[in-house]
Amino acid sequence: MRIQYPVVLSFIALLLLGGCAVNRATSQITPGTDLSTLDQYYVVKFTPDGRGINTLIANRLNEMGHPATTGPETQVPENADVVVTYKDKWMWDITMYMLELTITFREPGSEFPLAEGNSFHTSLTRKSPEEMVDEVLTNIFNETTTAP
Repeated sequence: MRIQYPVVLSFIALLLLGGCAVNRATSQITPGTDLSTLDQYYVVKFTPDGRGINTLIANRLNEMGHPATTGPETQVPENADVVVTYKDKWMWDITMYMLELTITFREPGSEFPLAEGNSFHTSLTRKSPEEMVDEVLTNIFNETTTAP
C-alpha cells in the first residue's frame, strides 16, 4: 500500500485545527435584578489594562442608551447605580488578540454582582475588542429581557 503524504498531512492538519475553534458567549442576571431601573453606570478601569477596554465599554453603554462614565476605582461617583468591572485576557497567535472578556455589573458599595457576561473566542473565531464588548453587553441586556 502506497502512502500519499499530502493526503495524510492534510488530514492531520484538519484534526489539529478542528480543536482550535472555540466560540462561547454567556450571560447571567442575579435573580431579582432589574437592570431597566438602573440609570448611571461607572466603568472601573482594570489596572493592568493598557488598551482602553474601559473606554470601549463606557462608549458602548452610552450608545445603548445607558449613561456611563469611566475612571479609577477610587473615583466612583456617588450617583452611580452600577459599578462595571471587567477582565480581559489576551493571546498571541501571529498577532495579539483578545481571547476572553468578562464584564460584571456590581452594586455600588457592596460590590454584589448584579449581572455578568463573558465572551471567549480562540484564534480562528477571534473578534475585535469592540465586537467582544458589544457581544457581552448585548447578551447581558438580552438576558434581562428574557429572564423570568
